[in-house]
Amino acid sequence: MTTSPESLPTHHRQIVYAQRPHGTPTLDCFRLATVPLLPPADGQVLVRNDVLSVDPYIRMRMEEKDSYAPVMAIGDIFVGRTIGQVVQSRADGFAPGDWVVGRLGWQDYSLAAPADLQKVDLAAAPATAYLGALGSTGITAWVGLMEFGRPKAGETVLVSAASGAVGSVVGQLAKLQGCRTVGIAGGAAKCALVRDAYGFDDCVDYKSPDFATALAQAVPKGVDVYFDNVGGPILDTVLPLLNNFSRIPVCGLVSQYNATEPYGVKNLREIFNRRVTMRGFVLSDHRNLWPEATRALAQAYAAGRLHYRETIAEGLENAPQAFIDMLAGANVGKQLVRLRAAG
Repeated sequence: MTTSPESLPTHHRQIVYAQRPHGTPTLDCFRLATVPLLPPADGQVLVRNDVLSVDPYIRMRMEEKDSYAPVMAIGDIFVGRTIGQVVQSRADGFAPGDWVVGRLGWQDYSLAAPADLQKVDLAAAPATAYLGALGSTGITAWVGLMEFGRPKAGETVLVSAASGAVGSVVGQLAKLQGCRTVGIAGGAAKCALVRDAYGFDDCVDYKSPDFATALAQAVPKGVDVYFDNVGGPILDTVLPLLNNFSRIPVCGLVSQYNATEPYGVKNLREIFNRRVTMRGFVLSDHRNLWPEATRALAQAYAAGRLHYRETIAEGLENAPQAFIDMLAGANVGKQLVRLRAAG
């Protein structure tokens, strides 16, 4: 599909950063703005965004001080990846109708340079998959597990936030490596999804009053790889269950993003006792691995061995509430926002 300049609107909408949160973000941290729609300059394309991904890392970008990435300034457009179609192009290699993925922000339209975009093939998979299991989410899972978890056949891989977009892919990749895979998720319904849809060998409900006992029973041979998405008390519960020379890829600390006081890990001594390798990683540091990860994910999907779930909110104006709900664990799988009607 192509769009002529005459059919484009004169203005479009953006979600901008209105104020810093103290603890859990509230709706007044976000502001819906309407701004002029500018044409592409030489070397740019104009993209009409179709679907937006809202992700936990954005909460860290709302802090006052930089962490692994620069924080947003008040008035900035919220960061986020989108998939959409090129509607105008003044750049070689891109034409109206091309489907592209990029970190184009919470807005209806985006101007972008070719280096910021990746073309995708909707004949191979649905558009939304390229924001999840076949996109940066899946690549994150692959890099963390394969590069830093280094699973071996017969080992036990434990995954927190196992029903989430990253955790669910980690478990499926670990099964492909011949591992026994155990998930941690919140609630019986999410644990059933982890077992039945994603093929984990077991899943433990961290909301259960006997969580620590149930987790120990689920890993009778200990844990060789713990893929950590949450940090906090769950990490503390896992540490005594680790085997010697186990590995912990640290992908996220979602339990701590809204905390007003830091959590003090009580069982940190186990890292020393069991000679554990614990490694935080950020996807942008490992771009050299993206092609290999992308190929592996595409092959698993084509073979019917990579499954995913999505929670989709409708309308850019509802992106802030979708983000807040996602931080509270209300979503199943990848949290997305559809910016325009499907089809």
